[in-house]
This record gives sequence, structure tokens and C-alpha cells, in this order.
Amino acid sequence: MFDVEILARIQFAFTVAFHYIYPPLSIGLGLLMVLMEGLYLRTGDADYEKLARFWTKIFAVTFGIGVATGIVMEFEFGTNWATYSRYVGDIFGSALAAEGIFAFALESGFLGILLFGWDRVSSRVHFIATVGVWLGSMFSAVWIVVANSWQQTPAGYHIVGEGMNARAEITDFWAMVFNPSSVDRLLHVWVGAFLAGTFLVLSVHAWYLLKGRYEAISRKAFSLALLVGLVFSLSQLLTGHRSAEGVSRNQPIKMAALEGHFAAEAPADLFLFGWVDEEQQTTHGLAIPGGLSLLLHQDPQAPVKGLQAFPAEDHPDTINGVFQFYHLMVAIGLALIGLTILAAFFWWRGTLFSKRWLLRIFVLAVLLPNIANQVGWFSAEMGRQPWVVYGLLRTSDALSRQVTAGQIVFSLIMFTLIYSLLFALFLYMLTKKIKAGPYDEDSIQHSPRQQEMAGFLE
Repeated sequence: MFDVEILARIQFAFTVAFHYIYPPLSIGLGLLMVLMEGLYLRTGDADYEKLARFWTKIFAVTFGIGVATGIVMEFEFGTNWATYSRYVGDIFGSALAAEGIFAFALESGFLGILLFGWDRVSSRVHFIATVGVWLGSMFSAVWIVVANSWQQTPAGYHIVGEGMNARAEITDFWAMVFNPSSVDRLLHVWVGAFLAGTFLVLSVHAWYLLKGRYEAISRKAFSLALLVGLVFSLSQLLTGHRSAEGVSRNQPIKMAALEGHFAAEAPADLFLFGWVDEEQQTTHGLAIPGGLSLLLHQDPQAPVKGLQAFPAEDHPDTINGVFQFYHLMVAIGLALIGLTILAAFFWWRGTLFSKRWLLRIFVLAVLLPNIANQVGWFSAEMGRQPWVVYGLLRTSDALSRQVTAGQIVFSLIMFTLIYSLLFALFLYMLTKKIKAGPYDEDSIQHSPRQQEMAGFLE
């Protein structure tokens, strides 16, 4: 029978993982919408307006489900993690307040114009609204990542009180914001979000091309999204490397778990894939000898601290789980690079849209960035265990003392049912809008916006 701690962790992991499907898609789609509408203003090509209108509808569905699923987590802080909430309330409260001021206010201020302002405001005003909503989603990610990064690498605080009544208070707000891991992790999260939205666009327009629908407009959308995907899949190599270097400096136990490195002080191999035998404290698989030492210290013989250098009670719960999730994220990242480079090569040769096998791959590839985003967070959070605030507060001490296992099981079942309905609704609405297509050629041929742009260009 699971104890309260495990059940509370499972419940929070489930709600966070489900919620995290939508914000990355919103951030990524926001970027593509800005580019599409910007190209429309720049070139006057009505196809980009049609694309911007179409993806705004899908953005609205994604944004709405994301807001609804995010509210639950705030209640869970109080119901299941009361000690944690008291301990980090000053930190989290500041970050969430900043999110409301700098992110939600910006998003909500422009969201109505974005969704309902077509043909009611000028092209330039609508473009400003699109940029505002996208920046709002970006700023929202800033403060969530800052709050989470503080848990990974606390800074700018002092501890008030003792024992179970202790809590962290901010002494330097900007030191808290720019804690040792926040910038690297934020860049990594942003790029992952851009890829999630980009591959949704690539998937939908690849499907249209395979079906012979909206071919001219889909070629433009696919080409634009491919360029964005190529840039950010390559960028993820840099942000991932910087983030790994930070983990090595600030959370050496986590780094050892990510690579299944046990020896206390020895050169570390870089595993491409493998399996961790936690009982024998060995890792089996295909590895580059000294590869991790080379990446971290530019010397294949440089020692890297392994798990044996730290007390066993400070090791993550499942080292193999951390290892597998991390390597799945890396493998998907490399696959996205290979896929976008291959497609860019065929695009340069002018044969991309005749490669139906490649378009079929892109239809399915929409899953890859979303899986990578999920398992990346899993490895980061599981690798921090047994600490909820690294080095300060253990997860076992962060629980609410009055919540029972039965209560958590009941609420988890209810969340599962409700979230399943929400996910089914999301898929239904997404599928309906995709099948309807970007435009009705007969009704949009002489839209007011096209007439306005024609006058503007003259």
C-alpha cells in the first residue's frame, strides 16, 4: 500500500504533467502567430493572414485548457503540501505575484483583441495584440521557472524560525530571481516550448499536404515552421549543455544520477543508452569513454563526483528512472535535429514536398517535443529528490499532516476522470478545427482585411 508521501507526489506529478502539455504549445504557437502576422504586414500576402487567423483559433483552445488545468496545482500546495507552502510561501508568493503583474495582466489585456479583433481593429493594432499575448506567455514561464529553480538552487534568502516552523524569507529579490540555475533552465524551457508549437504546425500542414488540401498555403506554413524548428532544435543543444554544466556545479548528485555514475572520484562516461543496476551500483549500455568528463571539464580524464561520494539517504529514489527519462529527452532532441536538417536539405533542393514518407514522419513527430518536455521535467524533479528544496527541506517533511492516503486516492481518481474529459474535449476541438481547415476559399476571397492591406500597400 502506498504511503501518503508517495500518493501526494503521484497526484502532484499527474496534475503538473497534464497541465504542462498546454503552456509549451501556447508559447510555441504564439511565436509562429507573431511571425505569420508579421509576414502578412511585411509582404501583404493574404495567405499569412489566413494562417494567423487559423492558428489563433487553435491557440485559443490550447490557452483555455491550460488555464483551467493550472488552477488545481495552487490548491494542492495547501491541501497536500502545507509545510512546504509555509516554508517557501515568501518565495513562491513573490514569484506568483510577479507572474500576475507582468504576465497575466499583459496576456489578458491583449487576449480579447487577439481573439475578437479581426476586422475590428487595424492590422498593426492586431499585430501588437498578438505580440503582447505571446510575450505574456513568455513572462509567465519566467516566473514559474524562477520559482522552481529556486527550489533547485536556493539563493537570496535566509531562514526564520526553527524546526517545523522554519520558513525561508527573501533577503535579495534579484538574487532569488537570478539564482544559479534560473537563466539556463528558462532558456531550455523556452526553446522546448518553441519546438512543441512548431512541430504542431509542421504536423498539421504535413497532413494537409498528404491529403492534397490547402497545398499552396501549407507549403508556406511548413517552410516557415521548418526554419524555426531547425534554429531551435540546434539551439537546444547549447541550452541543454549549459543547463547540464549548471547541474554539475550546483547539484552533483543529480548529475551523477542522470548519467548513472557511481564511482566517487573517477572519469565519467557519457551513455548513449543503458540500464542502471542500483543494487550492484553499475550502469550497463553503450557509452563514450570519458565523454561526460570531456563535456563538463574539456578533459576526458577529469574526475567527476559519483553517487558513492554522497550519503545514500541523499540519493534520488530511482536512479534508473532519472537516467532513463534524461536519456530519452536527449535522444528526442537529437532526433529533432536530424529530422529538421534532413527536411531542410530536401527543401533547399526543392524536393521536400514530394517526399511523402518524410511528411508522414512529420505528422507523427508532433509527439516528440511534448514527450521531451515531459521527461525533461521528470528527470529534473526526480533527480532533486529526496529534497523538495535542495539541501534545505526534504520532501518527507513538506507534507500536510492531516491529509490521509484515502483522501488523496479519492481526489486523484476524480482528477483523472476530469482531466480525461478535458483532454478528450481538447482533442475533439483540435481535430474539428484542423479538419475545417485554415479558410473557406469562397468566403474569404474578398475579406475586409485583404481590402485594407491592398489600400495600405498602394
